Amino acid sequence: MSLLAELTVRLAAGQDLDFPAVEAAAAALAAPVEADETKAAFLEALARKGETVAEVAAFATAFRARAVNPGLEAWAPEAIDVVGTGGDHAGGFNISSMVVLVLASAGVKVMKHGNRGITSKCGSADLLAALGCNLEAPPETLRRAMAELGYVFLFAPAHHPAFRHIAPVRKALAARGQRTVFNILGPLINPGRPAHVLLGAFSAAWVPKLAGALEALGTGAGLAAHGVIGPDRGIDEMTTATVNRVQGFGRRRDVTGEWIPEQFGLARAPFADLAGGDLAANLATVEALLAGRAPAGLTDTVVFNAAVALWIVGRTESVAAGLAPARELLLGGAVRGKIAATREFFHQP
Repeated sequence: MSLLAELTVRLAAGQDLDFPAVEAAAAALAAPVEADETKAAFLEALARKGETVAEVAAFATAFRARAVNPGLEAWAPEAIDVVGTGGDHAGGFNISSMVVLVLASAGVKVMKHGNRGITSKCGSADLLAALGCNLEAPPETLRRAMAELGYVFLFAPAHHPAFRHIAPVRKALAARGQRTVFNILGPLINPGRPAHVLLGAFSAAWVPKLAGALEALGTGAGLAAHGVIGPDRGIDEMTTATVNRVQGFGRRRDVTGEWIPEQFGLARAPFADLAGGDLAANLATVEALLAGRAPAGLTDTVVFNAAVALWIVGRTESVAAGLAPARELLLGGAVRGKIAATREFFHQP
């Protein structure tokens, strides 16, 4: 019996895995030796048992170590990632991508980690590539982008070669409707390792777990959040259309509970305001946002998330204090200028 098969037996018996066992499992999952059926059985058993915070943090540590290092350490202590787990099937617009551009326009360093749409029609990689980012930019170009643009997009497939031997298994399990630990690892394994994270979780139950994992990983400050749309339906974003379950970590660990838009002076919006579509539709929404023609709820939600991020990194004393500056950056031309600068930068020889 292989080691991975032995660990599967332990999981089936309800036993949690310690760090050495998780590291051994990660090594087996990332190698071509084990059969896909063995890998699938392990991942299914882990999901059935229920991943602990310690197991999630251990898997994140293992796959961080296997990631391609883009050499962004100089910016990591001040940088933030704004990212969601995906998998909520809510059909929302790419809110975090617009928040990244607002923050970069404010002079906040941003390292966004993401992928093309998997459970959505348009992922962050799809949108940001269309706005000028080069998904395959080499590390030296990313470092220049960080210095000149103030943000980078770290395309997950380019930085996690270890996932190559896991992808077929994940795809097969997803076809059966089976979630795995890899559905929630993405936000935890940013290869730039920014010290701040604003993370959207696909379910309310995962908010404290993801916050706990980022705490265990030594993240400087951040917030995990989930927007509750209705019974058994939610979104991996904080929005002005939802009650938002939040849990802080690092320097913001004392934040916990529910946030609603009204407590920040924002109007409650219908969830339809946040609807996304395919790439063409979302590019049209970007233009509407910049021109001040987007639904009020979407504009407010981008502003809200940007204000939260400004507070997380310590640029403002409160979330409320960041709302007006974020709105001015979004609507006043700064974000449009950042997009133009992005296109110009990546078209340089």
